[in-house]
Amino acid sequence: MATKEEITTKVNTAIDVIRPYLQNDGGDISLVEITEDLTVRVKLHGACGSCPYSLMTLKNGVEQAIRRDVPEIKEVVAVNMA
Repeated sequence: MATKEEITTKVNTAIDVIRPYLQNDGGDISLVEITEDLTVRVKLHGACGSCPYSLMTLKNGVEQAIRRDVPEIKEVVAVNMA
């Protein structure tokens, strides 16, 4: 299994790939943490933080991209979504 540092690097790389798509719609994303149970916690910024489609973007865009590149990850959640 990859080290926590390797996983973090891979997650950040995946986020960097999808970031331009979020920025194109006035949003952004940042990595908050990767928990011990391999849940990625992110923060959505700008338009992504208040968009009614943010959950769909998170699950169908961000989570799929991260889990495709880092299959060890169990889930991606946004810390600023109710």
